[in-house]
Amino acid sequence: MFSRKRIDSFSGSAAGEPVQPAPGSLALRLTAWYAGSAFLLILLATGFLYHVLVANLDREDDQFLTDKVQFLSTLLSAHSDDPRALRQEVEWKPGSGQYGQFSIRLLDEKGETLLETPGMSDELGPEVFAKAPAAPGRMAEAKEIDLPTGKSFRIVTAQADVGQSGGPRRVLQVALDRSYEEGIVDRFRWSMLLVLTLALLACAMAGFHIARRGLRPIKEITMAVRRIRSTTLDERIDPSRFPAELSVLGATFNEMLDRLEESFQRLAQFSADIAHELRTPINNLRGEAEVALAQERTLPEYREVLTSCLEEGSRLSQLVDSLLFLARAEGSATPLAKQEVDVGQELTAVCEYYEPAAAEAGIHITVSSAPHIMAELDRTLFQRAVGNLLANSLAHTPSGGAISLAVARGNGQVRVDVTDTGAGIPAEHLPRVLDRFYRVDQARTGGSGRVGLGLAIVKSITNLHQGSLTVSSEVGKGTCVTLYFPSQPLPQPQSV
Repeated sequence: MFSRKRIDSFSGSAAGEPVQPAPGSLALRLTAWYAGSAFLLILLATGFLYHVLVANLDREDDQFLTDKVQFLSTLLSAHSDDPRALRQEVEWKPGSGQYGQFSIRLLDEKGETLLETPGMSDELGPEVFAKAPAAPGRMAEAKEIDLPTGKSFRIVTAQADVGQSGGPRRVLQVALDRSYEEGIVDRFRWSMLLVLTLALLACAMAGFHIARRGLRPIKEITMAVRRIRSTTLDERIDPSRFPAELSVLGATFNEMLDRLEESFQRLAQFSADIAHELRTPINNLRGEAEVALAQERTLPEYREVLTSCLEEGSRLSQLVDSLLFLARAEGSATPLAKQEVDVGQELTAVCEYYEPAAAEAGIHITVSSAPHIMAELDRTLFQRAVGNLLANSLAHTPSGGAISLAVARGNGQVRVDVTDTGAGIPAEHLPRVLDRFYRVDQARTGGSGRVGLGLAIVKSITNLHQGSLTVSSEVGKGTCVTLYFPSQPLPQPQSV
């Protein structure tokens, strides 16, 4: 009754299939996600701060160069008759203020050097500067150069007129030493690298701690489930102790345990019922054989014993066949030979088979069906289901009663009603009449050989057809069993 196909709950593969490698630890993956996310935020923040620092330094340097060019242009324009101020600015004040050291070179229209900061040519020749703009007062875009000596400069070129109007043009070359600022940036980069390294370690530790705390309820659920055995199925998990997301998991486990406990109880009862039902015919066979062998018997007496043994053997065979059918039906191993059948005609055929037994019992059987109600059914299993219902009705309906079979179509289904005027079933027994070996009245079995599997087989047959079954009954008035099967669409009329 159990499938041989084993599902591996960890690898997700069935037995006989290649086992996939188990995924990594969930705690490690959560740690990696937490640490990675936090470190990425820190990295973006520090990267943004680094970008802001470099951009601000560049902007300040460019502003300093612009101011210096404008100041020199003003000196050339306003004090052309007194070049001492310009010479003093270029030669005698190389500067070492908040912007670091700067150098100035003044060229004539032919590119000859007129003035320059002492030592400027040793590091920056006129050729490294960009060509000056044609329009006076305009400044070329500043650029940065790195020397082999390790120094870094930001340089700019501009053109200015000497005097107020009509004077000769001069080319200004200004360079700002950025070595001090580069040192600041380098120190900031090393500090940022140290901070990022420490932040990565801190994020990993914090992430691991958060992951362990977050997975602690799952570990508790796992330990609780490990303690559950077939003898302790009454244990349950308390969902109120866990977060909302895991409380649903705990409640689901409890529901699963409820179903398992019910299944184990039903299996135990089923095993006990099988043992009881098999014991009766076996004891009968053994008893009759012992009585027959106790003394010499006549031939008719031996024949009577053998006949009784054959009846008990038939009862055993019928019981085993029923159990095998139920086991195969549960495992979906019973093949269905479906074909399009006329349900009304099948009901009539089954009733004709049971008509002699009904006539002998004084019970009237009728069939009510509209013409051509078709359905895709396994003919043999359908006849067996209806036959079981008729046999039950015949066994529980007194002489003079009636059994009616009716079929109708509606809501995409074919409905088959088997109604009798028998003793009926008390309401408290209706929820269990479809269980195996369940009998409302143990005295009903007697010598009829009925063991309480008829309705269970009918239920299995309807399930195999993706149908359903309902039972309604009233004590003293009778019972109605209704079968529902998927319906076939009506044939479309052909156009002439």
